[in-house]
Amino acid sequence: MRRMTTSRSMQAFVVRAMSFTAVTALALNPALTPVLAADRATAPVSAEGHMGSRFLALGIGKSIVIDLPRDIKDVLVADPKIANAVVRSAQRAYIIGATVGQTNIVFFDATGQQMAAYDIAVTRDLNGARAALKQMLPNADVRIEGIGDGVMLTGSVSSPQEAQQANDIAVRLAGGADKVVNSIAVRGRDQVMLKVTVAEVQRNIIKQMGVDLSASLGYGTAVVKFNNTNPFTALGHSLVEGNSTVASFGSTPSVTATLKAMESAGVIRTLAEPSLTAISGETANFLAGGEFPVPGGNSCDPVTRICTTQIAFKKFGISLGFTPIVLSEGRISLRVATEVSELSQENAVTIGGTSIPAIKTNRADTTLEIPSGGSMVMAGLIKQQTKQSINGLPGLAQLPVLGSLFRSRDYVNNNTELMVLVTPFIVRAVAQKDLSRPDDGFADASDPQADLLGSINRVYGAPGRPDDKKSGKNYRGTYGFITD
Repeated sequence: MRRMTTSRSMQAFVVRAMSFTAVTALALNPALTPVLAADRATAPVSAEGHMGSRFLALGIGKSIVIDLPRDIKDVLVADPKIANAVVRSAQRAYIIGATVGQTNIVFFDATGQQMAAYDIAVTRDLNGARAALKQMLPNADVRIEGIGDGVMLTGSVSSPQEAQQANDIAVRLAGGADKVVNSIAVRGRDQVMLKVTVAEVQRNIIKQMGVDLSASLGYGTAVVKFNNTNPFTALGHSLVEGNSTVASFGSTPSVTATLKAMESAGVIRTLAEPSLTAISGETANFLAGGEFPVPGGNSCDPVTRICTTQIAFKKFGISLGFTPIVLSEGRISLRVATEVSELSQENAVTIGGTSIPAIKTNRADTTLEIPSGGSMVMAGLIKQQTKQSINGLPGLAQLPVLGSLFRSRDYVNNNTELMVLVTPFIVRAVAQKDLSRPDDGFADASDPQADLLGSINRVYGAPGRPDDKKSGKNYRGTYGFITD
């Protein structure tokens, strides 16, 4: 009896082993999948297609172990090219990801009842990318998941620089920026205030001296006339028109000499300090100035044949544009473009009787990296320009002493010193009561003060004001805008 029992147990084991082999063959052979479709029709299913279906994500070449409550009889694999199931024991199966895609796997017991169903999504193996993100950004909460043949980034970081680093890793893994969906949020984006100082000093000296000589000499019936007008070529014109001295000698034979001499010295100081605030990663622009009209051609109506002049407007003034990016704690990357321009008549042109002024411009455009509160010279210029020209009558202009009567001399010396400094600050919003305006406390002068004393406005600050006591400020003397 014991021998018979042993024989039956061995026979049952052989049959069960053969059943496992058949199930494995079914899972590995796509040609047998249609046969399993008939068995699946007898299993109870839900409206979604499979009862209790669970989602399972796998990487390419990765596997997962599935333990089932009863013995496995049949396995249905929708697309074995994407994922496959291998049965090695009665209640354990192995699911292996083969290529990127989606499929499903259903397990049945000996009675044909469905035991488990899995919706399989095979994506890229992202464990290496997760380790790289964790190593490079240890304080960031960045998650990476596969979507088809691409990837998706989620989570949050503390700065746009960290978001860009995570995106670069994902682009390298996916093989292109078009396969990366970046949904990373930046926590508490910093605001950056940029203060730009443009300081310029121009010194110029101009000297002009020339003699225009004319003569009328008569000898009997012959009359000889001489006229020499020397131009000023350094500036293209006389420094001051009409500033001349005329001398005449003789009546019938006459000589007229016109002396033009002028010396000019000037100093121009320009100081501009525009300030602008923008969120990290955004661009801000600022312009304090205006626009002037410039004729841009004529537009004629073919029916009425009436022509109108097209007008274009050119900007001038103080312009500032910058894009800040907070790289790390206290360090800021800036792309700055600043410009200070003004109208000038030096190179003005006249078109159709309309004088169009020129624009003198100081412009700087660069990218730099500065700590918060630090200053850097973005641009500097030291320019020295000297022009000297002599015009006169050949031969006579080279005579010592007397040659001054037959020539004119221009001397121009220009010196320019320009400096552009930038200072960025990481700022936070403050209460309105902590801010002050230039017109705080401003008061117009009363009629007696304006009529009798010629005052425009009063000294509006005085020590011991109630507002000063509340704020804790203690000023000495008068302060504020004072008109002398």
